[in-house]
Amino acid sequence: MAEDMISLGEKLTRRAQATPDAPAVSCGEVSLTCRQLEARANRIARALQKLGVKLGDLVTIGLPNGVDFIEACWAVWKLGASPQPVSFRLPSPELQAIVDLADPPVVITLPGMETARRRVTVGDLLALSDDDRPLEPRVAPVKQAATSGGSTGRPKLILSGLAGLTSPEPTNDPGGWRFRPGEAALIPAPLYHNGPFGCALDAITQDGHLVLMPRFDPEGVLAEIERRRVSWIYLVPTMMSRIWRLPAEVRGRYDVSSLKTLWHLAAPCPPWLKEAFIGWLGPDVIMELYAGTESQAWTIITGREWLDHRGSVGRVAVGEMKVFDADGNVLPSGEVGEVYMRRGQGSQPSYHYRGATARTLPGGWESLGDIGYFDADGYLYLADRRTDMILVGGANVYPAEVEAAIDEHPLVMSSAVIGLPHEDLGSSIHAIVQARPALTADALLAHLAERLVTYKRPRSIEFVEQPLRDEAGKVRRTQLRDERIARMKPLEKQT
Repeated sequence: MAEDMISLGEKLTRRAQATPDAPAVSCGEVSLTCRQLEARANRIARALQKLGVKLGDLVTIGLPNGVDFIEACWAVWKLGASPQPVSFRLPSPELQAIVDLADPPVVITLPGMETARRRVTVGDLLALSDDDRPLEPRVAPVKQAATSGGSTGRPKLILSGLAGLTSPEPTNDPGGWRFRPGEAALIPAPLYHNGPFGCALDAITQDGHLVLMPRFDPEGVLAEIERRRVSWIYLVPTMMSRIWRLPAEVRGRYDVSSLKTLWHLAAPCPPWLKEAFIGWLGPDVIMELYAGTESQAWTIITGREWLDHRGSVGRVAVGEMKVFDADGNVLPSGEVGEVYMRRGQGSQPSYHYRGATARTLPGGWESLGDIGYFDADGYLYLADRRTDMILVGGANVYPAEVEAAIDEHPLVMSSAVIGLPHEDLGSSIHAIVQARPALTADALLAHLAERLVTYKRPRSIEFVEQPLRDEAGKVRRTQLRDERIARMKPLEKQT
């Protein structure tokens, strides 16, 4: 075990002994104190042990946000195994493909999520053991294993390069996530995504009160901030947009003065939206991080820095990043290319894949597929994903830029921009928009005419009723494009 570090399981035990009645985790009307979370995690761990879970195993967890998700994870860590969270909405074939990769002894899910492996609920596990005594400390070799579909659409696992260890005491590091012991941290995003999952873990290991929401609700977020006196929150830009779209009198109805830190990540944030939040909550509250689940390197930017570097995702805080051209040459500042990153020299690997390989260059450089550039001050600006870029008549169009302009319209709720085949231009820009009924295509095009050069404007607009991004702010443009191209092919045959 690393010097001055303890296992995650032992950390919870020590916290329960030191502050047994302090709140550990809440979701809706359900709350657990540190003592209650420790006792229930021990019972679940002993039940999992009876079912064959051992040191080094992955355990697939398909649960919605709730205290039972946290109980299950800590039970797994107490056995020296690794939580492998998945969406509880996965269809059976997709879930089975992930389970085949993870090879877990058991799968912890809701009733109805069927797999070829033994499936249990948290209730089943609690019924299997009433022994809540602490277990002998064990360290999981892999802290967690995230799931990703990647650009190929095939599932892969991203196994953390870190073990299940933490500091015995809160770090109080102002340069870190800015958690403060005893204060409430609100996470309305789904825990099966790596960002919310990692933040939920850190909130508890930093002796905070973790507050979850079963599902995101824009006004509900404000109500929880007021109710719990939340000082820290994790959001994605889609959530920020929906909060900002609330009527001003609704936003003003709630006391959010307790909020000291708002982190947003997982997707590009339109500059107009970020500026609105900085104006509302103050530049010292707003924080942004850019990284991948792989965690090779990351950038951080404060709201105050952003005002001087509008549109940037910050400077490199951990690891190394450089921008390369298509021939593998490093580009100077100001030139757009593909962003590659790597761990610092001598550092242990931050992850390893199961079911995929990385996109690499010599020297240990790896790409997540993002396009961008550094300015002269070392601030990184992202354009878009390499695989999502649209070539229109020889010009590069980045969907994120067009989506940001579309989303600025007050009647737009979400959008996705894709390229469709075009005989003359190669590709034409197609906008898929979820909007309120009053918005017309002509009105939206007039709005875009003031914000985008002609070749970046959509040649076609499709209005839909369902959200285009998931609860974590992610959009699968490749899938949306493939679905629409499939619809076009029968029409081509008819002509």
